[in-house]
Amino acid sequence: MEGGIIHGGGADESAFRECFSLTWKNPYVLRLAFSAGIGGLLFGYDTGVISGALLYIRDDFKSVDKNTWLQEMIVSMAVAGAIVGAAIGGWANDRFGRRSAILMADFLFLLGAIIMAAAPNPSLLVVGRVFVGLGVGMASMTAPLYISEASPAKIRGALVSTNGFLITGGQFLSYLINLAFTDVTGTWRWMLGIAGLPALLQFILMFSLPESPRWLYRKVLMGREEEAKAILRRIYSSEDVEQEIRALQDSVETEILEEGSSEKINMIKLCKAKTVRRGLIAGVGLQVFQQFVGINTVMYYSPTIVQLAGFASNRTALLLSLVNAGLNAFGSIISIYFIDRTGRKKLLIISLFGVIISLGILTGVFYEAATHAPAISSLETQWFNNLTCPDYNKSGMNTNAWDCMTCLKASSTSCGFCSSPNGKEQPGACWISNDSVKDLCHKENRLWYTRGCPSNFGWFALLGLGLYIIFFSPGMGTVPWIVNSEIYPLRFRGVCGGIAATANWISNLIVAQSFLSLTEAIGTSWTFLIFGVISVIALFFVVVCVPETKGMPMEEIEKMLEGRTMEFMFWKKTSTKPVEKHNQSA
Repeated sequence: MEGGIIHGGGADESAFRECFSLTWKNPYVLRLAFSAGIGGLLFGYDTGVISGALLYIRDDFKSVDKNTWLQEMIVSMAVAGAIVGAAIGGWANDRFGRRSAILMADFLFLLGAIIMAAAPNPSLLVVGRVFVGLGVGMASMTAPLYISEASPAKIRGALVSTNGFLITGGQFLSYLINLAFTDVTGTWRWMLGIAGLPALLQFILMFSLPESPRWLYRKVLMGREEEAKAILRRIYSSEDVEQEIRALQDSVETEILEEGSSEKINMIKLCKAKTVRRGLIAGVGLQVFQQFVGINTVMYYSPTIVQLAGFASNRTALLLSLVNAGLNAFGSIISIYFIDRTGRKKLLIISLFGVIISLGILTGVFYEAATHAPAISSLETQWFNNLTCPDYNKSGMNTNAWDCMTCLKASSTSCGFCSSPNGKEQPGACWISNDSVKDLCHKENRLWYTRGCPSNFGWFALLGLGLYIIFFSPGMGTVPWIVNSEIYPLRFRGVCGGIAATANWISNLIVAQSFLSLTEAIGTSWTFLIFGVISVIALFFVVVCVPETKGMPMEEIEKMLEGRTMEFMFWKKTSTKPVEKHNQSA
């Protein structure tokens, strides 16, 4: 086991202040946190950039534009790569160290970015997405682990939250980059290729930084204890460092007594150990629910959702998505401030309450938009007879029942809705969808819709999306990664973190691969309703299964899991007492 000193409740109130004061008191700790946190930037940039790039990939490759499954494949193959990357990352972290795993992730990400930028066809683009995914998967579980192990207990939550801030900062940056390249030749190639720059930057920075001191200390057979002690002395104050070193030493010695060697990880014991099992239930559950409440449908498909809400222009969709990305980044700053004051569990519960309300708003708005879509004008549609949607002609006497949504869901041929010159909510034309027809519609000062229909409810959809992100980001956005970086015993931390991250990416893949198909099959409103029901289940899971770890040294977290009971009264303050040096296993 490992540990240190638990400070009193009053210290919680100054955790954010103390974290901020590291800028001049101990910039070395911040340098470690932000350099490793660039892994979060890679994660966030890839999540955000593909949503904008996809709009232009569809324009360049007609096979992509007409195939929803292929669009989902381009998005989700990075997630499939991340599943493998996270699984390998857990093993690589324990075998080669946290720093080496980050360097491997950077190389894979850089290689993938180059392949994507040069891709001559959708197949090679998918290959590049797989390599990027491998890098993102490794970085997603390694960065918070490295930061957690190199952080003082009292401000550990705030420092690991910097990784969450850089994830959302990467998403915001990706939308800025998307907007910057909208009028440049090779639009999407620039968007995807420039992603290699932060990977290259982190690769250079990590060469000058040390390995995780806790990982080094466990390598007793390699004689790296003194190296670990030197790093810990740079991280902790002179009053705390010796007690921290003693607690870490006790931890490793206990492991050797229990396992016979601190180098061995017994997978059977991993499943049987009460502390590990309870930690995995909480950690894996949080990672799965983080995805199943729908966040990455919002981030991967944000411009598409904006278009579904009735905003026709690609540029407008990207601009409005930029606002959502900015709110996401703002929410992660809130998390840095409150995570060590309010606590992990309270923040999760407040977050999920807000997410449920927001998804209820989105469900209602998209239902109203679908049931009040503009009608199809027979006169407008047949004005150019050769442009009329074939399904409209086949419907015969039933054309009076057609509206914009019916037009966009035409099965035999891709069709679009050209709004009326008298107003976008007035009856318009249902024509076949291609670039020539789109240009003809625009020449008559009309708007062209292929993803969603014009609606008076569009701004309410944006309000719902904004509320969703503001509530999600500080809690469900950052806390699952923080909990998973601190809840497992040291000897199992790499493996368990890899298991949890792999569960996150598998859930991510399921959601990313199914979202557009769900919206086409059952409608956008019912899709968001499903996410809302899952969010209610997630709320009950957090109340029952997730412990509060605020301000606790990792030694105490392990002890707490050993004797944990179901605690529903999460609002009560946990008593905090100094941790005594001991040689007893949890």
